[in-house]
Amino acid sequence: MLLVGVALVVVTSSQMRGQAVRDGTAAAARTAMFAARAVPSTAFVTGLLSAEERDAVTDAIRGFGDELVELRLWSADGRLMYSSDGATTGLPRADRLTRVMRSGTPDAVVQPDVRAGVPAPDERTVLDVYVPVRLSDTATPEEPTDVAATARVGGAEVMLDHTVTQQTLQSTTRTVTLVVVGSLVVLWLLLFRIVHATSRRLRTTALDNARLALLDSLTGLPNRRLLADQMQRAIEKVADDDARVGLILLDIDRFKDINDTLGHDHGDELLQQVAERLRHALRDDDVVARLGGDEFAILLPDVRTVANAERLALRVRGLFARPFELSDIALHVETSIGVACLPDHAADASALMRTADIAMYAAKHHRTGVSVYSPASDDSSPARLVLLGELHRALESRGDPTEVPQLEMHYQPKIELASQRTVGLEALIRWRHPTRGLLPPGAFVPLAEQSGLIHRVTEFALEESVRQLARWHAQGQAVPVAVNLSAHDVASPAVVDMIELLLARHGVDASLLEVEVTETALVADRTRVVPVLERLSALGVCVAIDDFGTGTTSISQLRDLPVAELKIDRVFVADLGEGGRAGSEVVVQAMVDLAHSFGLRVVAEGVEDEPTARTLERLGVDRAQGFLWARPAPASAVHPPGGSSLHPIG
Repeated sequence: MLLVGVALVVVTSSQMRGQAVRDGTAAAARTAMFAARAVPSTAFVTGLLSAEERDAVTDAIRGFGDELVELRLWSADGRLMYSSDGATTGLPRADRLTRVMRSGTPDAVVQPDVRAGVPAPDERTVLDVYVPVRLSDTATPEEPTDVAATARVGGAEVMLDHTVTQQTLQSTTRTVTLVVVGSLVVLWLLLFRIVHATSRRLRTTALDNARLALLDSLTGLPNRRLLADQMQRAIEKVADDDARVGLILLDIDRFKDINDTLGHDHGDELLQQVAERLRHALRDDDVVARLGGDEFAILLPDVRTVANAERLALRVRGLFARPFELSDIALHVETSIGVACLPDHAADASALMRTADIAMYAAKHHRTGVSVYSPASDDSSPARLVLLGELHRALESRGDPTEVPQLEMHYQPKIELASQRTVGLEALIRWRHPTRGLLPPGAFVPLAEQSGLIHRVTEFALEESVRQLARWHAQGQAVPVAVNLSAHDVASPAVVDMIELLLARHGVDASLLEVEVTETALVADRTRVVPVLERLSALGVCVAIDDFGTGTTSISQLRDLPVAELKIDRVFVADLGEGGRAGSEVVVQAMVDLAHSFGLRVVAEGVEDEPTARTLERLGVDRAQGFLWARPAPASAVHPPGGSSLHPIG
């Protein structure tokens, strides 16, 4: 801004000075022309003027008044012919006179009046102009008109009073400088205010974002991340004291039924009221947090005994004795509460969270309301052990012709929303239990992950899916099939070797196999997961992020991951339906725009009605799957499109 201001002042003052000199030069040329008309051309040759001729020149320039300081006429050889001050001798500026005679253009110089006899205090500034005198300007031209117009016979030195003009220029320059400086100061202040206000808004926004990252948006309570931080601090604080850190986990019984019956709005209102009761009923040091869904946690940073923690848990349960008022409905709610303490039941924060969760599960299972952690309920219930043994046998019986297969793969179509045609299938494992019927993966996959059987379950899913792809290919039918990989599988390079071996054994092109990895698995151990995904992508296997939106994948991570497809979690899709959360469309639209900006295909899962499908298509989602089109079914009930054409699945 300073450089611009200086340049503006310099250019403006320079232009004004130049214009003043040009105007003075024009005035000097007119003066010289009037003087030359009173002199015969022969005088410029002899260098002499008669007294009458001198008087004639004086009369010719009398009308120019005080503006004319002095007029001198010079012959071509530099002799003084006339001076308005009466001088009879003098020398011209030879270089300037010669230049004017050669070029035929005036030469002007602004300078102090330093003539002999001028008093020193008179600080007058003059514009000294040398003007060429042409033959046509004289009183008696002796040559033809065209020659007289160009022939130069002498020169006139005209001195004009430039003092007032110089003072005016200085005053104007000062004014321009002040205006420019003032304008720049005002502009600087304006920009400073804008930058300052913007900076404050950015700081406020950053603080709000940081706060929102640590708080639950619905209840305003600390979220899981902030709870973990507070828990770690509490554990470090009591490490050297004879004290305990307690953790209470609380889960609302049959909350899904409340949502399904009264709607998500009433469910959210209930969660807010629960948060309010918990917040105002506990000690100042206790931390109440919402972990997600209908699950809350209460951190007891300083509890003396496990019995005290249990008493606090019973007090919390008593908060639910009074009904909750939801609009015009009085709703009675029951809870299941688990209690665990460090160091009695765990050695660190992660273990404390796990043991409290086990205690809560025991309270829900046994319907006791409140349960303190007991090693006896930790992965050792008879039902869990029995189910684990049966899963072992189901996996061992694979390939035994005498045994009826229990594990099987079902397939659900992926629909291209623009054309309503099938463009892929997702393979979903099912367990046809001899006594419990058809079990979904949620009933046994977590058990397999905890026990280490997940690798064998994944091997079965991949082998069956690749074998089925080979069958469909032999029948002239080809469509990509997606198989889910657990976090344990995707962190091991062995899964790539297994996929490569299966594809080669059954002669299936790698482009027909897709793998889906949950967002949580991506961030769990990035250094081990990314190389596996890169090998799969290099092999030609399409990689998709499943349940997107439920994890903590950053934008930079998403950009660098070798994935081709992003699947929006059904939680966000469900919110698009009637009675869903306000702003859900904005969230989904942001996910779609983000994925498309990275060149990723977007798939929505859990679509159950036509309005939701239309909304997804309007938001730019590429593909979808859900009960609206078909439920997962065995391979015998699925008819994939043949060749390269696309046909809807019935």
